[in-house]
Parts: sequence; structure tokens; C-alpha cells
Amino acid sequence: MALGCLGASAAQAQQLGLPQSAILTISSDRLFVDSAFGQRIAREIEADGTVLAAENRRIESELTAEELDLTERRASMDPDEFRKLADAFDAKVQTIRSVQDGKARALAQRRDEARGAFFEALRPVLAGVMQDTGAGVILERSSVFLSANATDITELAIERIDAKIGDGQGLLSGRPQTPDTTPEPGQAPAGD
Repeated sequence: MALGCLGASAAQAQQLGLPQSAILTISSDRLFVDSAFGQRIAREIEADGTVLAAENRRIESELTAEELDLTERRASMDPDEFRKLADAFDAKVQTIRSVQDGKARALAQRRDEARGAFFEALRPVLAGVMQDTGAGVILERSSVFLSANATDITELAIERIDAKIGDGQGLLSGRPQTPDTTPEPGQAPAGD
């Protein structure tokens, strides 16, 4: 009986143009990068990264000007007064650096969370491919020493996940947004 089911599954897979193998391979990196969801996330992260880089350049320029002004005023200032201003400037720089580093980490975390949500949504899709092909396992292609290209289901998985979730717009709807908490140069950092 089990042999009959396996034969029927193989025949069905052949009719659908699917690989007929008990072992399939997939490139998970390519799967994410080439999917509509992965491409949308990459565009969003790149756009947010560009905004962050521009913000960092603007802040750096403003802090450089502020530092130069402080340096020029040093000769005409009381040393204790200068030290207070220099210490306050250093504290401000450290706070801004910490906030900007946090924004960069938030971008990386957002990418990681999106990737995790994608692969969670992909599980039933891959289970369906396994069922359709009669496969018992799907292996990461990069971990396989040698295989026939016919066992690679990456394209098929991309087509099916795109059909199921599209660009995944609603997949991360509960994701918290990172607020812009960067103090403007010349402003006291939050909490001071």
C-alpha cells in the first residue's frame, strides 16, 4: 500500500513538472533575496540606511563646526569654564553616538526579524512542496557536496511563497518602529 502511494505521488509530481526525488535542495539565501518579500525588505532597509547615513553626515558636520567654535573660543575663556563646556560637548557627542549606533542596530534587527518571519511563513509552503514531490527532506544547497540541479526547488519555492504572501506587507505589521530620538547638535540630550 505504501509503495502504491509513493508511486502515485511520483506520478503526480511528474505531471506537475516537479522534481521526483526523496531529497530536495534549496538555497535559503537566494530564496529570501529573490522573493518579493525579501526584495521589499531590502529596499526599505537600504532607504532607511541611506537616511541614517545622511543624518550621520549632517550631525558630524554640525558637531565638527561646534568643536571648532569651542576650540577657537578657548584662548579667551577661563580654563574652568572651558573645561565645563568641553566636558558637556564630549557627553553630547557620546550620547549622539550611542543613539545613532542604536539606530544602526535597529536596522540590522529589523532585517533579522523580517527574515525570521519570512521563513516562518515559508514552512507550510515547503511542506506543501515536500508533499507534492513525495520528498522526505529538504537540505540547504550550500551544505550538499554534490547534487543534480533537478533537486533544487528554490525557484518553485519563490513562486509559491510570492503567491502566498506577495511582498509580505502585513507579515510584520506588529513590528515596533524605532523613534527618532537623536538630539539635534546644540540641544541637550534627552534626560539631561
